[in-house]
Amino acid sequence: MKDSRDVLIKPVITENSMLKMEENNTYTFKVAKDSNKIQIRNAVEEIFDVKVDNVNTMNMRGKKRRLGRNEGRTASWKKALVKLAEGDSIEIFEGL
Repeated sequence: MKDSRDVLIKPVITENSMLKMEENNTYTFKVAKDSNKIQIRNAVEEIFDVKVDNVNTMNMRGKKRRLGRNEGRTASWKKALVKLAEGDSIEIFEGL
């Protein structure tokens, strides 16, 4: 079994994810590619001491990039949308 800190890599901070935080109490995280929904749920509940209602995951494909005539891809990654129970919240900007 993986450690909770190995499952969650970092929060995803975009305009869309901030809107989901305010409206739906849904937080977005970059997670390990081999983690499943149960591991993500347990990691969020353990690290942030909150109750998770729902977890949705997506595999994000890397984008094509060019540098001169060389072509490559950025790394693929996995994204998790974690919906928290009513009244729970996570303070993502603690370090700022």
